[in-house]
Amino acid sequence: MDSDFAERLFTYNYRLYDRYHRPIATLAVLADESLNWRPEGFSYHLFGSQMSLQFASVKILDYAPQLENLLKNPNPFALVTAAHLLTQRTRKDVQARYTAKWQLAKLLYERDWDKQQIIDLFAVIDWLMTLPPELEKQLWTSISELERNMKMPYVTSVERLGIEKGRQEGRQEGRQEGRQEGRQEGRQEGRQEEGVFFLRRLLVKKFGDLPASFETRLTEASIADLELWGDRILDAQTLTDVFD
Repeated sequence: MDSDFAERLFTYNYRLYDRYHRPIATLAVLADESLNWRPEGFSYHLFGSQMSLQFASVKILDYAPQLENLLKNPNPFALVTAAHLLTQRTRKDVQARYTAKWQLAKLLYERDWDKQQIIDLFAVIDWLMTLPPELEKQLWTSISELERNMKMPYVTSVERLGIEKGRQEGRQEGRQEGRQEGRQEGRQEGRQEEGVFFLRRLLVKKFGDLPASFETRLTEASIADLELWGDRILDAQTLTDVFD
């Protein structure tokens, strides 16, 4: 639960209105595990003046009884909702999480989606459903075999690169400590690559093609830089507002 959540939505709403001068609809997607926390709005009164925002909300937990229907639903948002519910359900059972993540990965390839959509959705699933290194490796092996059988080399040819590079560097060290550092570095590189990918999409959508100087800063950025710039996009008027 977040005591400041409703106030933040109020702030986002009026900032968007101030930016675009158009009516703004606010919808809250509540991904917590509390059945009773259901914020509906924010308001304050002062000296006869009143400000308020009432917003609609969707509780992901309410869809838990419909999990099987979500897995059958062709809508990508249904699959992401199912992934979130399965992440919560398998929080203390890594073997069950592996089984669920493998099930979701197979569903991605069974749907009539294009390559980029599969990669993007798997990135979300992979971020939600973390696994221990040995199960992660087992999952990648299974996905690689699935891709070979279906002649669809999507996820393993792109998203695996950072993680696999870390594993290879660790094995070359010849020590368990080196292997562990390699895995961690690979995961870090994978997170950085995903962050650059998603942030670039947002920047291009809002500001158009990026000048070479900003592209360079983006590709050389740390994860902390990417998170900071991502927070600035909403209020930024120019690319300089984001990066400086």
